[in-house]
Amino acid sequence: MRPGTDALENDLRALLNEWDPLGVADDVQDEYDCILAPLLQRLRRGADQAEIRAFLWDELVEHFGLNPLPSEPAAVAARLTTWWAAAGATGGTDRA
Repeated sequence: MRPGTDALENDLRALLNEWDPLGVADDVQDEYDCILAPLLQRLRRGADQAEIRAFLWDELVEHFGLNPLPSEPAAVAARLTTWWAAAGATGGTDRA
């Protein structure tokens, strides 16, 4: 059983803030909330690591205006899909 939406959003927000491609999460805790819901939608429908990576890549380029390479979207996509699988398998919200 997956944890509730609030717990998932909080955990995902924490993961995105740890990633922090803009380097502002210490000051702006909700900076990445604009990608929270789209990420959860993709994860809920079973998006794989490649789809999550592509989404993050596009957001870095199109939304945030960043060069995505230094932000390592592939590594973050791997972390997010691992976290999602663990949250579903254990019923908990432990982050990977």
